[in-house]
Amino acid sequence: MEQNLELNQLAKEALREGSKWTFFLSIVGFIGVGLMLLAAIFMTISLSDLPDEATGLGPLGFMKNFLSLLYFLMAGLYFIPIYYLYKYSTNMKTALQFNDQNLLTEAFLNLKSHHKFLGISVIVIISLYILILIGGVFAIAASIS
Repeated sequence: MEQNLELNQLAKEALREGSKWTFFLSIVGFIGVGLMLLAAIFMTISLSDLPDEATGLGPLGFMKNFLSLLYFLMAGLYFIPIYYLYKYSTNMKTALQFNDQNLLTEAFLNLKSHHKFLGISVIVIISLYILILIGGVFAIAASIS
């Protein structure tokens, strides 16, 4: 037997206020992505004019291009959860305003995607830390013997 879930006024108000905060956070996130892209463009332009020896990286002078690419990649990855958060907040606001069940569902699907992306990101980062730790232990063991 399927029961319909109804939201009382307190739940609606909590979702309405939460959507305002997630909208604010998504706008700040988009600004952050824009600043990351500007930094990547600035690094690409300014570092490309420097000879490899002038960067102070010596034989690792090619790393100056890697830093720009890293910023572009980070901006791209950061954009994804921010976009989901933005879609959640706008759909939630409209769903509550017009009592639209489909938009409410879409809002929650975007929130789920946001949380899923962040969860997978945390798993990947923890896995990288573990691999780095294991690699460090092997490097220390190899240097001792």
